[in-house]
Amino acid sequence: MSPFILKIIETLRQSSAALPKELILEAISENAENLDTLFNIAIECAQNNRLEQAIGILTQLAQFRKEDPGIFYSLGFIASLKHEHEKAIELYDRAIELDPQDPAALINKGASLNELKRYEEALIALDKAIALNPGAGQAWSNKGTALNALKRYEEALAHYDKALKLNPGYVEALLNKGVTYAELKRYEEALAHYNQALALHPGDVEAWSNKGTALHELKHYQAAAESFKRVIELDPQFPFGKGVLLHAKLHACDWADIDDLYRSICRNISENKKSADPFGFQGICDDEALLKKCAEIFSLAKFPPQKKLHSGQASKNHPKIRIGYLCGEFREQATAILMTELWELHDKKQFEIYAFDNGWDDQSPRRKRIEDAFDGLIDISRMSDAQAAKAILDKEIDILVNLNGFFGRPRQGVFARKPAPIQVNYLGFPGTIGADYIDYLIADSVVIPDDSRQHYFEKIVRLPHCYQTNDSKKIISDKQFTREELGLPKEGFVFCCFNNSYKILPQTFDIWMKILHAVKDSVLWLIEDNQEANQNLRKEAQARGIDPARIIFAKRLSLADHLARHRCADLFLDTLPYNAHTTASDALWAGLPVITLTGSTFPGRVATSLLKFIDLPELITSSSAAYENLAIELANNPERLGQIKQQLDRNRLTAPLFDAPLFTKNMEAAYAAMHQRDLAGLPPEHIDLKN
Repeated sequence: MSPFILKIIETLRQSSAALPKELILEAISENAENLDTLFNIAIECAQNNRLEQAIGILTQLAQFRKEDPGIFYSLGFIASLKHEHEKAIELYDRAIELDPQDPAALINKGASLNELKRYEEALIALDKAIALNPGAGQAWSNKGTALNALKRYEEALAHYDKALKLNPGYVEALLNKGVTYAELKRYEEALAHYNQALALHPGDVEAWSNKGTALHELKHYQAAAESFKRVIELDPQFPFGKGVLLHAKLHACDWADIDDLYRSICRNISENKKSADPFGFQGICDDEALLKKCAEIFSLAKFPPQKKLHSGQASKNHPKIRIGYLCGEFREQATAILMTELWELHDKKQFEIYAFDNGWDDQSPRRKRIEDAFDGLIDISRMSDAQAAKAILDKEIDILVNLNGFFGRPRQGVFARKPAPIQVNYLGFPGTIGADYIDYLIADSVVIPDDSRQHYFEKIVRLPHCYQTNDSKKIISDKQFTREELGLPKEGFVFCCFNNSYKILPQTFDIWMKILHAVKDSVLWLIEDNQEANQNLRKEAQARGIDPARIIFAKRLSLADHLARHRCADLFLDTLPYNAHTTASDALWAGLPVITLTGSTFPGRVATSLLKFIDLPELITSSSAAYENLAIELANNPERLGQIKQQLDRNRLTAPLFDAPLFTKNMEAAYAAMHQRDLAGLPPEHIDLKN
């Protein structure tokens, strides 16, 4: 063996640093046969994750073998391993130019194009690869990934099936097929495919993560948490893994070790690490600066800015301002329940309104109201982000409203393409999106006071009253429930909270149990979210000396009946740091007083805003002790509680909170102010609307 080759091998054995360029050139100059040996050494370095050493050798070889496609293919493959996909594509293209009949470079080019979200280009490359080698399972699977991203789900499934027919043990195809089933909300089938993948490769981190997500959607939260825990064991730095683990545990009210996990997530976010998604993190975080950082990290990783479709100002040729509402919940769901009357009341002389629907038609009466309210409803649920953005651009929308944020069925990738000159974050996600392509966030002076503006990427538009819109046409059923049929005791005080289980934290539960201790024969009535939470909450009550039978769970009912059963409760107890939002306005609309403790974040100040603008400030507290004492006092003072209920009954139809025409007027003034700034060529700025 050449002495220079021996020297290179010895140098590699002693150090993981890149080889000196001169040493490689000496070996090349000595003997032409050394070129093949050096290539093999480079490939072995790459296989052992010594990528910089491999790159150093291959780069020098490329100067001497400029017509060798294998060198450029290998450099492209290493670039893709380093997530340098633009560079990888350039190198694959060089390899393809040198050998147009080799499908491998086309397959990997397609994979890199998928990573860059250039799915249409990926399909072209992968179709060429399949034409050259129809037996290449990876090409079929990669094409399925592109089709899935383009929301051509049935075609994606067919391509995964082709890949699996060629290779029944193809783990990546099993995983990808599961992802498509999950997109179709066929979670049991998705789970089956993840389990098949894990049977073949028990250490596959993506499979465990996907399994956890499917279990979460099926409300098997304890099992989901176990899957996410396995993810963290396999890869402690798995992007956003700790956050989904924590959120699953909170859904199940499994509070073991959550303090340590939460502190770890906070440290990670402070260090700019991908540790938690913003929606789940809001359920437990009381630090606005951390919430902003969390959103920024998540948006940059998942929905980075794309090339702007609309870089100019709103059209001056429109006789009306065109508002687009993008949402995945135009149906009988909390966001739409709050928004419906606003859409109906929009001044059609000044505004055209369009719905961009990422959800589905549930055939409900509300859906009919929604369709009748809009000038047009465009189904984007099967459009890619690029196609949906183009549909918005074609409608020449002036103001595009994001009603999801990170909640529900979001389409953040559409907003990342900036299809409208003004983009607004409202209602669905009470916090910053963490991205510059969202211009405004609609709030009020309670949920975002002056000194909190610094914690939001968006400019803040503050309405003169509560930021939350409400539908004053919400029907309360005439059904007269008895306590007995709802599982409540015939006598005794009924505290209730109909918030989702993930909002119930140990600190809040401690206060609730103290209240039950102090109020004899009282019970706590909660919504039945999942059986695991029910069991864990009753166990936690017993650990605090409260009979578990005093924790009663309400099954989900239609909205009208749910509102009606509020009459069987005496007082609604709020949660912190994430308040009751829609559930609080539901309670107030049904005539049930709500006690809240003002928090230090947007989601923790919503109930305070609701109570302020229905003129019930006496139900707002500023400390845990005051919250606890007020609940006990009202439970033991039926006369005072009765007076508050009478006041609520009077204010319900006179205070600003449920005044839909007034709210619509204020919201339209906000839109007009944004639009006027844009027409004048002015950048977004904070806007405070006055009464």
